[in-house]
Amino acid sequence: MLIIDRLADWSITVGGLLVIVAVFGIMLFLAQVTVPLFTGAALDSERSYPLRTDGRRTLILNVDEYRTITFALLEDGTVTVAHAPTGTPLAGQKLDLGPAPVSAFGRTIRRDNLLIGFADGTVRFGTVSVTAEIADADRVPEGARQLDERDRTDGRLVYSRIPGNQVRIIGLRLQLDEPVRVTPDGAAIIAADYRVGGTAERPVRSFVTVDANGKVRLSRAESRMNLMTRQMRTTVANAELPALPEGVRAKAVLLTETADTVLVGTEDGTVFRYDSRDFRNPRMVERAAVLSDGEMLTGLYYLVGEQSLVVTGSRGTTDVFFLLERPNARGSDGFELVRAHRLENQGAPIGYVSASPRSKMFVTADASGGVWVRHSTSSRTLLKLQKSVDAATGYAGLVMAPREDGVIALTAQGEATAWWISAPHPETTLATLFGRVWYEGYPEPSFTWQSSSGSDSFEPKLSLVPLIFGTLKATVYALLFAVPIALMAAIYTSEFVHHRVRAVVKPAMEMMASLPSVVLGFIAALILAPIVEDWVSAVLMVFIALPLSLLGAAYAWQFLPRHVALRFGGLPKFGLMFVFLLIAFQLCLWTGGLLERLVFAGDIKAWLAGTIGGPTGFTTLLLMPLMLAVVVWVSSRMLSDRLEDAVGATTRLTAGLVALGRWIATLVAALLLALLASSLLTALGYDPRGGVVGTYVQRNTLVVGFAMGFAVIPIIYTIAEDALNAVPEHLRGASLACGATPWQTATRVILPTATSGVFAAVMIGMGRAVGETMIVVMAAGNTPIMDWNIFNGLRALSANIAVELPEAVRNGTLYRVLFLAALTLFVMTFMVNTLAEVVRQQFRRRAASL
Repeated sequence: MLIIDRLADWSITVGGLLVIVAVFGIMLFLAQVTVPLFTGAALDSERSYPLRTDGRRTLILNVDEYRTITFALLEDGTVTVAHAPTGTPLAGQKLDLGPAPVSAFGRTIRRDNLLIGFADGTVRFGTVSVTAEIADADRVPEGARQLDERDRTDGRLVYSRIPGNQVRIIGLRLQLDEPVRVTPDGAAIIAADYRVGGTAERPVRSFVTVDANGKVRLSRAESRMNLMTRQMRTTVANAELPALPEGVRAKAVLLTETADTVLVGTEDGTVFRYDSRDFRNPRMVERAAVLSDGEMLTGLYYLVGEQSLVVTGSRGTTDVFFLLERPNARGSDGFELVRAHRLENQGAPIGYVSASPRSKMFVTADASGGVWVRHSTSSRTLLKLQKSVDAATGYAGLVMAPREDGVIALTAQGEATAWWISAPHPETTLATLFGRVWYEGYPEPSFTWQSSSGSDSFEPKLSLVPLIFGTLKATVYALLFAVPIALMAAIYTSEFVHHRVRAVVKPAMEMMASLPSVVLGFIAALILAPIVEDWVSAVLMVFIALPLSLLGAAYAWQFLPRHVALRFGGLPKFGLMFVFLLIAFQLCLWTGGLLERLVFAGDIKAWLAGTIGGPTGFTTLLLMPLMLAVVVWVSSRMLSDRLEDAVGATTRLTAGLVALGRWIATLVAALLLALLASSLLTALGYDPRGGVVGTYVQRNTLVVGFAMGFAVIPIIYTIAEDALNAVPEHLRGASLACGATPWQTATRVILPTATSGVFAAVMIGMGRAVGETMIVVMAAGNTPIMDWNIFNGLRALSANIAVELPEAVRNGTLYRVLFLAALTLFVMTFMVNTLAEVVRQQFRRRAASL
């Protein structure tokens, strides 16, 4: 036996240690997956090489998405090309730009379509894009030069080896259309921007230009293809925008893709905004100072999606503005430019900005050689790169690789520097995950979760706060429903019910814990939610009728003769309680309409939406439990002894009638006090709508509370009931021997002694509610919003993980954020359990002396 005891002791010890190790192993694994979210960006490699420019101005610097070739379009039309990783020169090409000097240049955000403005007032559309073709490896010509481990070239094309015995053939395609006149008087174009829409057969090119006379023109070029000759015919419609103030010189101009907004930035840091939705009647609607006094504007740039406006200045400032609708807005159309993000000052004038074509990342280059990789929404500087440049000339070109994995900068002397970088999660910081973030299109910073959308320019919004809030909301409402029922049931079966009834009730309650949560969720979503929606008033009436029916059953039992009550104190007494409950439920169905007329002006959903009725009636219902507790406390302090003396040794029937009259008077007094308090609160402007109640949706927190309550009640009940039964019998007997009633014994002796066990039961039930998944997934509507409205939905951490993890790309940002959500849930549960254990030990030490 001694050997067996030691083996059991060692088995329990080792098993406990292994459990602790497993728990911490899980936590470390979750932490390991989430750490890369906060690492920012890293520099993988750096290489410099010459890119022949011969002192000519660079119009375009670009690199393909595979980081294979980089090329520069120069002001004379020459396109110089090099192998991006090694700098090996490749065969260049040239566009015939004609005799007129280039005076302005614009291109689309995707970088493939360009507009060149000339000193004679004409513009030309063109395309300088990279072509990529997948072919078999035998397409590589013999004698192709090896560039690196991946690439070979024939001098013009680059052949990149890819898996499957194939190659990717990378080349360059150039196209330039005929000149289109914009300025009738031949004034030079000094600034331009360009957007492309329509279809391949009927493209629509919108562009805005500023000429040397300060005139701003919006133009729309529509091209039609002759299906017989395959020739394109282009017609241009021009609209002259209101003139800039006298003496103001345009520094930059921007156009949206839909050509409904034009921005003109001037050298003194002023942005003029034009509303061009009516093409024939554009108007200036706003004049905004976007820089501090004395700072000069160096550039205006749109990020992908054209809702974030990057403004750079001569003092190294980089700010991001949103166009938002505001009351008393500066713009005459009700909108104004609002500074949403102020990024870290670069310390020198910003000369170039290159935006990512897929996210809110961009890179800025200053006159001192600093190249900073930034992210707009997180206001974060991801990486600071540096190169020695001539302070007088600075950089001549800058580009971020399309896949955000590289930056290439070109100096005026023709030296290109390629930085290959890694920035897998630029949008995630502790502030963006757990703080308020100002997203595009939002009027102010907010907590938002929206991981996907149908738009290519969509920006994921990954705040965990709405999910944490949803978890707590579901838990709170579920416990508000479950804890009173479970604890009262535990006290009843432990202290009052006949032992034969307890032998039936307790196993039945424990069997409820075996119900799968998916079954409860299914019932809640498809059966309970529609019923609750159709009978909302009756459901609310249940919260009033249920305790009153139990109280009525108790007083009805008191009216029975003593010998009858003692004889039938088992199952008949238990059955009488259920009879009264059934009667109460039926009365709720009958009186739900009456409650709706008295409290909710006849239509509860319209009342919840705030279109009819006032808040007094519902506020009275909310205050009723509080006022009832106050009246009971006051009456027990002031009237309890007098009533007991007045009743004395009267009959059982008389005592029951006196007690019943006392409770009726208590209810009436509480109702009057609640009505008085609610009238006062209404006069002060309080309205519960928009708080604990609001707009009704079918799958809501009330339904979740019911379903999760049924899942939690058995756990709390059985643990609490065991704790109450574990109280030594001598305490119960001593209390009764001293003349205390069974109720006084239960509430003043048994319950305080078992407080540690009861508290542990509630905490275990809370842990069950916090980690619940399927009920929340199926019955909560999965809306990540933050309000306490019991008639609205929610999204919990566990439900969000279950819904989104199957669709998350492995090691992507969403994937790691979901693991962070799991880690957050783990930490929340750990903290709650730790706090619960500390409190339980305090209760246990207090009860140990008994």
